[in-house]
Amino acid sequence: MSSTSHFVTGFYLVILLGNAVASIDYGIALTKSLLYFEAQRSGKLPPNQLVQWRGDSALQDGKDAGIDLTGGYYDAGDNVKFGFPMAFTVTMLAWSVVEFGEELEAKKELTNTLNAIKWGTDYFIKAHTQPHVLYGEVGDGNSDHQCWERPEDMTTPRNSYKVDEQHPGSDLVGETAAAFAAAAIAFNKSDSNYSSQLLIHAKELFDFAKKFQGQYQTSISVAGQFYSSTGYEDELLWAATWLLKATQDKTYLDYINDQATSSGGTRSMFSWDDKYVGAQVLIAKNLLEKKFPWNESSLSQYKKNAEEFICNCIQKGNNNIKKTNGGLLWWQPWNNLQYVTAATFVITSYADTLFATKNSLQCATGTVESSNLITFVKSQVDYILGENPKKMSYMVGFGTNYPQKIHHRGASIVSIKKDRTTVSCSEGFSLWFYKNAPNPNILDGAIVGGPDISDNYNDSRSNFQQAEAATANTAPLVGVLARLTE
Repeated sequence: MSSTSHFVTGFYLVILLGNAVASIDYGIALTKSLLYFEAQRSGKLPPNQLVQWRGDSALQDGKDAGIDLTGGYYDAGDNVKFGFPMAFTVTMLAWSVVEFGEELEAKKELTNTLNAIKWGTDYFIKAHTQPHVLYGEVGDGNSDHQCWERPEDMTTPRNSYKVDEQHPGSDLVGETAAAFAAAAIAFNKSDSNYSSQLLIHAKELFDFAKKFQGQYQTSISVAGQFYSSTGYEDELLWAATWLLKATQDKTYLDYINDQATSSGGTRSMFSWDDKYVGAQVLIAKNLLEKKFPWNESSLSQYKKNAEEFICNCIQKGNNNIKKTNGGLLWWQPWNNLQYVTAATFVITSYADTLFATKNSLQCATGTVESSNLITFVKSQVDYILGENPKKMSYMVGFGTNYPQKIHHRGASIVSIKKDRTTVSCSEGFSLWFYKNAPNPNILDGAIVGGPDISDNYNDSRSNFQQAEAATANTAPLVGVLARLTE
């Protein structure tokens, strides 16, 4: 594209790269991010499925327990349905609609976002078979990882795992309650009956999580090696916060007040495991909007902690998050971008509330305006989408230079629509995993783990720390991209 006047619809950020001009189109990135969730679908695919290289899979899920557990999402590059990160994924997609529904509608992506949420909540409804019973996993990582198979060809065990009163899992149950409550708000305008149904599940699960406490990997031990939870107090608080927003029922505010003395402190990250920042930001937004006039002093610690996390992200706090030389927030070598996308969401959300309430953020090194926060968010999103030392987009399918050898079973094996020949457990490795060629199917919208601390990226299927995408990576970015397309 030349530097001469070039009119296009949508929001563009123009970056000068030498003599060339590159444009980051957040609208295209948004569309692709939602396609990614279609590629992760398990179960019987609908007639309006846009990602055509995928087929039906795992149609017997739940049979061992005598129930229907088809549907839901595969978490990353394997074929296991892990309920804990799936629920966080759905909560973040729902928060995107709650916060940025108008922007999604303006880009004609609201329906696709609601469809992505519903694919998860429909599965959770099936998994919540009784008030105090929730199925939290189908398949197991150890047997699944022994094979490299398309989900459509899967031969690995599909055992179902649950939590109940005797085998509790407050973190898993609490997160699923949060997902139901957030989704209930998201669907309130378009489908009030479905919204009401979701809210019933949310209330029952919160009651279950609160009355029968324990970490879920104690009950579902096969989950522990892959998605171990560090505690459940954050999920209970997160669920209560969403239920308060959905119902305005004072009992949830009472619970939040009771937890204020252990508000989580200033966290170092927001993720599928640690929800404190999300809850703190929601409470802080309510305080800015004067929603809790009688509880401001007791809830002020939540706001303080939320703001300290944001200040640390934008490098104006007392304990700043590391950054790479290229400017990317840096937490850890394994799937670092999941923390970046989650942080950008809460910063964007808080920035808008600061602006709407005519407030600014007081950080350790000075005052920060809402516009400064959005500028920072753009810097992180732009890095992910290609403005980085490698000039590589870490969103698959976006731009011209993006990862080609994603650690993803379905994407790395020829589509069953093109070749129905079964690819066996071991054949997948010999024929496809070790093949030194781009994946035959483009996993549009997937956010991979990302670069290392030196801004380098090794595009290799065996490099799962950098080259594996996950639903929890892309979900927070949906709302942020919608907001940036304004």
